[in-house]
Order: sequence, then C-alpha cells, then structure tokens
Amino acid sequence: MDDFFDELITLQRKKVLSCAQRIIPHLTEDDILQPNDFPSLEMNPHFRYEEGILEGLMTARMAFLAQQKELIL
Repeated sequence: MDDFFDELITLQRKKVLSCAQRIIPHLTEDDILQPNDFPSLEMNPHFRYEEGILEGLMTARMAFLAQQKELIL
C-alpha cells in the first residue's frame, strides 16, 4: 500500500509541475515548493486545486504509515 501512495504522489507532483509550467514555463520542481514567490501561481485556482490534491495524498500517506506503525507495536 505504501508503494501505491508513492506512485500516486509521484504522478500528482508531475501534474502540479506541469500545471505550474503552463502558467510560468521556466519553473522547476524546487520553485513550486514555494508558490507564494510567484503571484501568478499563488492566485491561480487550478494550480491551487492540484497542489491541494498533492497535499491530501501526502497527508493520507502519513496517516496510513502512522496507523501501520501502531499496528506493529
């Protein structure tokens, strides 16, 4: 299941970068870690939506891992 989350997160990161590069073509993966440095990203609802999905996937992965750790203990 952990691999499943990793795959989903990797695909969503690519989608977020692609979305950001449609708005600002020269952006890198590092740039989108701080979208507030780029007002056109900060205010773009499509970018924020895709970024929110990524954050949700990462949160779900952390919750899953925490639950698995508790089951082992």
